[in-house]
Amino acid sequence: MKFTIKRQVLLNALAKVSRAVSMKSPLPVLTGIKFDLESDGLVLTGSDSDIVIQTKVTQDINIKETGSVVLSSRYIFDIIRKINADEVLIYIADGSLTCIEATGSYFNLNGTPAFDYPRVDLNKKGIHLTINSLKIKDLIEKTAFATSESETRPVLTGVNFKVDGNLLTCIATDSYRLAQTKTSLEEESSFNVIIPKKSLTELSRIIEKDEIIDLYVSDRKVLFIVDDYIILSRLIDGTFPDTSRLIADQYEYELSVSSEDILGAIDRATLLADAEKSIVTLNMSADKVLLTSSSQEIGSVEEDLNKAFFKGDNLEISFSGRYLNDAIRSVNTKTVKLQFSGSMKPFIVKDMESDNNIQIVLPVRTF
Repeated sequence: MKFTIKRQVLLNALAKVSRAVSMKSPLPVLTGIKFDLESDGLVLTGSDSDIVIQTKVTQDINIKETGSVVLSSRYIFDIIRKINADEVLIYIADGSLTCIEATGSYFNLNGTPAFDYPRVDLNKKGIHLTINSLKIKDLIEKTAFATSESETRPVLTGVNFKVDGNLLTCIATDSYRLAQTKTSLEEESSFNVIIPKKSLTELSRIIEKDEIIDLYVSDRKVLFIVDDYIILSRLIDGTFPDTSRLIADQYEYELSVSSEDILGAIDRATLLADAEKSIVTLNMSADKVLLTSSSQEIGSVEEDLNKAFFKGDNLEISFSGRYLNDAIRSVNTKTVKLQFSGSMKPFIVKDMESDNNIQIVLPVRTF
């Protein structure tokens, strides 16, 4: 293997491919990036066995001798990042010992034979769907944050992608809150899968422009093709819980408030709340809407949302200020609508005019 390449081109590719690599992998070879130098380009592959990111570099590269090697993701990325040159020369000197040369810099990096790297099946198979890149990036940003961090219920660590006809619904929940958003598709299809949060986060980071993404869904895996990148992710086994019962048909109480006003109030109210729980209370009546928080050890705070509009009988409800903050930011509109069914029932946060993006927050007992 021997080639020269523009440093910035290689660095950009390594930055994205390395996101699939885990330094804690029990398989040492998976802490590296596989370099496959073919006659028409350089194929880079990174994986942690749950997600695979692969790209092929065909521009700004001069191929002198084909070959393959696996190089430490951490060291090759840092070397290329810190080299002070426009172009680098990379070649295998002996066995798997790889040399990286640039103006005034010479590195010898121990590699691993490419045949030790697990075989990756990136064939395009399964249900095929096309979707706009910015649309799927928006879906991920509005749902992935609500997934669970606990592995006790694996199905909650991913986002449920459900396609019925030409409607795609994405749902995430950690049992204390829920994020649901919908979008229409150009074509009809049908599948119901759970994609891990990490895979979706890395997909979102790779998306940089408005383009069409090809998506292939099979029994255990989902494949995304984004520009020159292929992202393969395992699917989470299991059945996603039925969350439709959390959304009531009618709500007796309704609060309309400026997103900026309530986000500021939450930020100030949680200053004196327990940092981990961030519990705040909304006291709502036709005359006044107050957001309060108190701690016996620290003190109390009261925020008057004097520009908010409340409809319904008097209501007091407590919840995580952090969860409401996340929900409002996900809705991402100047004014939000909060709808309540009671002091101990889940409430929803949504856009004033659309039901496509619904956020649900569960209340907590404070007594």
